[in-house]
Amino acid sequence: MAESLSSRNATAPLFDGIEITSDTLTGRGGLALFSRYVRNLELFPHLDRLFGSMRKSSKGLPVTVLFHQFFCFFLDGTSRHLVRFDELKQDEGYAAAIETQPGHMASSHAIKRFFGAFWWPRIWLFRRLLLHLFLWRLKLEAPPVVVLGIDAMVMDNDEANVRHGVQPTYKKVKGFAPLQMTWGRFLIDAVFRGGKKHSNSGDSVEQMVRHVVTLIRKHYRGDVPILLRLDSGFFDQKLFELFEELRIGYICVGKLYPDIKAFAAQVPACAWSEYKRPDKVWHFLEFGDRRGRWMKGRRALLTRPLAEDGQWLLEFARPDTLLYTNLGMGEDIDVLLQAAGLGHWTEPEHVIRLHHSRGGDELVHRALKEFGSETLPFKRFAANAAFYYTMAVAFFLYESFKEDVTESVVPLTSYATKLRRKAIDFAAKIVRSGGRRILKVTRATWNELHIPTLWELSRAPPPVRLGVDARSLSAA
Repeated sequence: MAESLSSRNATAPLFDGIEITSDTLTGRGGLALFSRYVRNLELFPHLDRLFGSMRKSSKGLPVTVLFHQFFCFFLDGTSRHLVRFDELKQDEGYAAAIETQPGHMASSHAIKRFFGAFWWPRIWLFRRLLLHLFLWRLKLEAPPVVVLGIDAMVMDNDEANVRHGVQPTYKKVKGFAPLQMTWGRFLIDAVFRGGKKHSNSGDSVEQMVRHVVTLIRKHYRGDVPILLRLDSGFFDQKLFELFEELRIGYICVGKLYPDIKAFAAQVPACAWSEYKRPDKVWHFLEFGDRRGRWMKGRRALLTRPLAEDGQWLLEFARPDTLLYTNLGMGEDIDVLLQAAGLGHWTEPEHVIRLHHSRGGDELVHRALKEFGSETLPFKRFAANAAFYYTMAVAFFLYESFKEDVTESVVPLTSYATKLRRKAIDFAAKIVRSGGRRILKVTRATWNELHIPTLWELSRAPPPVRLGVDARSLSAA
């Protein structure tokens, strides 16, 4: 016989009221792990050397305290409005979670003053910091080859016309278009720019590539193969010559000029090769090409997808992609790849695979936007640039945190939202006993996330030991 509603209510633990507790509680218990991780990286002395002089007097919060709160603010992700800091200033549980005295929590006005004090010579120091962090991770992971990506990222600020630098972009929205270099999941260098700047604007790409390649060879390994992946916005003879001068490899999407289309149309079907992967099939045509003003010919691969995700594509849905590369052309990069045991990377199938892996470079842009914010909060260009770079540094630390601490519970490929729901947004109680501060969580959280393991990992991360002269890392 079914139990009646009245009988269930008779035994259910119903509330009789609601009250305010004096306990120190937080719904962001996982921020304690991130806060401890960032502190133990030994990063703050570097931040103080780079930005400490911005504090003109003993009044106000040290810049390291502000940076710490901003890193946690981004990872928290509850709000991107600066007024959020006024709410957090009143939240003792949040302050306790990030190991900060309530009286040392920054207000929104303090944050605005901090970013308002930035000017361009100081802003460029963020690029130096990002390169510091890149070399730190590079030495930790010690890859046999360094694969980099360069692209512009559009930041939609269409409703913010009064902000300096907000201009029409190629995506038909008004905003900013920073030029960004990526390495795997990491954003390692960037030039903050107004929206009207196209991908290959000025000499930014040349200077960025030359500088980063020099740093890798000086501070990591002089003989490591370096590869660059680029889209058609960087299809430029001068850039190709630069990459060849620097002895690095490149794979760049080219432009399908009419003569190339005509050439491909007359090539018999038997001349095309086939490349298969478990879920994809391509036809490809390999040839040499020399554009009108080029000083020499270059290797070209015309690719045509036949099947994707196990489904054969109709003929009209087979877009051709033209790739240009110096791999397999007998240049120094081939020798370096051979010495590293990666000589097969020059084969056409692997060149195609490397190009299609470029989607991972573009996913960094998506991940950064989900982690942070496209919309920037200030009217002044310099203040927005400082905000953007702070977000970029926080994003780098977040990706490092995933790798060093939370990889066992959240996949490295996860976006920030999943990490927050899984490893940040859980309830915790902060208690003081015998002169000790203890973070308490439920047994379910303790077991599900293996909290003791995560805690120990956050207490002993690989420190940011630069071991290089900071002046040598000056951004171009």
